[in-house]
Amino acid sequence: MNRLAFKMYLNEGQKEEYIKRHNEIWPELKTLLKKAGVSEYSIFLDEETNTLFAFQKVSGDGGSQNLGETEIVQLWWKFMADVMKTNPDNSPVMAELEEVFYME
Repeated sequence: MNRLAFKMYLNEGQKEEYIKRHNEIWPELKTLLKKAGVSEYSIFLDEETNTLFAFQKVSGDGGSQNLGETEIVQLWWKFMADVMKTNPDNSPVMAELEEVFYME
């Protein structure tokens, strides 16, 4: 089981909308993530910086960031583009984080 972490950036004033959209995550997107081996996926918000911290447990070598070529993920990115910082293809601006400590 791999653990992945990355950060993204929420646009100012979009916390409630971001939460609402994730509470209503599309079932087909959730199914795709699970089929890709994502068994746990948490996103935390640092309100001082509007930085989103994401954590996933993934079986295999993939993760949500490897699904960008799928139609449903591209539609999700477009749907979320107005509430977070994005690249020209609507993918979230993100940075992978290096794990420097882990305790079971």
